Amino acid sequence: MQYTIHAKTHNKWDNSLPPIFSVNDGDVITVETKEASDGQITPTSTVKDLYNLDFDKIHPLTGPIEIKGAEPGDVIEVEFIEFKDKGWGWTSVLPGFGFLADEQYTAPIDLKGPALKIWDVKNSYAYAKFGDLKVKIPTYPFPGVIGVALPQRGKFSTIPPRENGGNMDIKHITQGSKLYLPVFVKGALLSIGDTHLAQGDGEVCGTAIEAPLEVTMKIRIIKNLGLTQPVFYTDKVKKMEFEEYLAYPGIDSNLWVAAKKAIKGIISMLAKYMTPVEAYMLASVAVNLRVSEVVDVPNWIVTAYLPLDIFEDESIKNELKDITRVVSL
Repeated sequence: MQYTIHAKTHNKWDNSLPPIFSVNDGDVITVETKEASDGQITPTSTVKDLYNLDFDKIHPLTGPIEIKGAEPGDVIEVEFIEFKDKGWGWTSVLPGFGFLADEQYTAPIDLKGPALKIWDVKNSYAYAKFGDLKVKIPTYPFPGVIGVALPQRGKFSTIPPRENGGNMDIKHITQGSKLYLPVFVKGALLSIGDTHLAQGDGEVCGTAIEAPLEVTMKIRIIKNLGLTQPVFYTDKVKKMEFEEYLAYPGIDSNLWVAAKKAIKGIISMLAKYMTPVEAYMLASVAVNLRVSEVVDVPNWIVTAYLPLDIFEDESIKNELKDITRVVSL
């Protein structure tokens, strides 16, 4: 059977919540999701709206959805068939939130925010201006949060990822991918939300291109597999790569610090063209953090890859390829 499930939401993991809908093994469902602010940010929002955000509403998840016949020890296979956007999305920097939130900065490197970008989305691309640069990012929609109920009783934050899935923010869990989630309670109680149009690996400023979506999925039950955490299959990794990158290796004996050095390096190289906080947002939606090596002790390397294909102006791409012309290294 095929069903449409409207966005009746919750924003805590709580295995005592009654299901909003029930489906069977093999059913196809289209689930409406809200964007991460639960309607507090709209296509006409400005940065002033960020001052009034109610954080108690963040991460609205559609669900829980009961999968009849699912029992503890089973696995739910979620196959992502289609994502439909609503023509817009947003990215923001909120004070005290994000990978660099605890860093101290002096002018001109000011990343504290608040800052907001509204993206125009059409024909599988998201468009926005950063400084004077026009940016065009291909969209590969995916759920930032998807998971089943936890085995423990009580209310749990949706912010950290957990053994039930949750806020994994893995961009390759997109159309054509299959996600496998362990079942901890009868009926599994699947929920989905925090949907994104595009994201860099790391989501460093704390937001991707946040957007409401319609997500079509096929649900299967795999009996008695005994999986203890999420696993997924995808064939989209190569397809989601770009042609050219400007890369900044962060080198440090602490992997966390190395990653911060890499992102701050990319921000510094973009500061010629846009404000640092704009560069921080752009890094969050387009820059990929990758662990380059962990064996050459005492230092490790995390490299930040900025795709040059996202810039519509060829002269800017050529300038960024010539490192000697990039200021504030």
